[in-house]
Amino acid sequence: MAGEQASAVPQARRHSSLIGLRELTLVPAIILIIIVGSFASDAFLTTDNVLNILQQSSELSIVVIAETLILIAGKFDLSLESVVGLAPMLGAWLIIENTQIGGSGIGLAWWIAVLIVPATGALIGAINGFLIVKLRLNAFIVTLAMLILLRGVQLGTTNGKTLFDLPDGYLYLGSGKWAGVPVSIWIAGLLYLFFGLFLRYHRIGRAIYAIGGNAEAARVAGIRVERITWGVLIVSGALAALAGLMLTGRIASVVTSQGQNMIFYVFAAAVIGGISLNGGKGRLLGALTGVLLLGFLQNVLILSEVPAFWIDAVYGAIILVALVLSRVSGGGTEEA
Repeated sequence: MAGEQASAVPQARRHSSLIGLRELTLVPAIILIIIVGSFASDAFLTTDNVLNILQQSSELSIVVIAETLILIAGKFDLSLESVVGLAPMLGAWLIIENTQIGGSGIGLAWWIAVLIVPATGALIGAINGFLIVKLRLNAFIVTLAMLILLRGVQLGTTNGKTLFDLPDGYLYLGSGKWAGVPVSIWIAGLLYLFFGLFLRYHRIGRAIYAIGGNAEAARVAGIRVERITWGVLIVSGALAALAGLMLTGRIASVVTSQGQNMIFYVFAAAVIGGISLNGGKGRLLGALTGVLLLGFLQNVLILSEVPAFWIDAVYGAIILVALVLSRVSGGGTEEA
């Protein structure tokens, strides 16, 4: 028995090292894109452009954190992109006094509206959790329906108008700077650090992996599967709302299409970053490299004046290549 335990230690260490290597598989591709970008445009490696890439990626990266938590738990949520639009729209709608430009006329204090935004996301996550966890409805259908419902509510509430002329305090998370670096970049970095450590070392974080790997075995082991899964959906909804608030601050308005099609890029970043659609596998570091790869690649293509529809085609090709490489490397099939 002692010999078996001793032999298991180096095996576990090798497995841990292998996981670390998988998390960094996109780093050479990112470096290659940076090299290509430096030749494609003199503006690519400027400080302003790099900060611009990181700031634009910060909103996506936080939604990727949210979706990664859900994927690791063995579920998925398509409605997060609508939360990115609806939650900050609700806050802005409550603030604006002028009903002629789509406001509610209430004139709510901006700091109360800021609190309402993540609370709205958490509430939507709680509703999703009730339907998926308690009523055991199909997660794909539930979150697809919620995506459509929330998009319709956003358009109907504002009558399709863009909400603007918002208080500086409401826009601060997307427009402010700390030490010359946009606040949104700091927030995204801190959230990656926090949730990365949480998933790796906290008992609930490890329980999320166990649930995604085998929910029944986790339940037998004493893990409160339903409660934790529901909690993951709630937290993820709040994170998506925060991302929406940051996006609102960056563009100084809430547009009717805010967050639209964002979920495709979220899944792209997660999948190429090594997050398994089967649940129980993947690390946030890998998801972060997926976000950075897409961010730098998009910027290079834009600076190279590549049409936008080709950028979407490139993203689709990247996802397919990532799935093939995952299969060839022994990662198994990815099923919905």
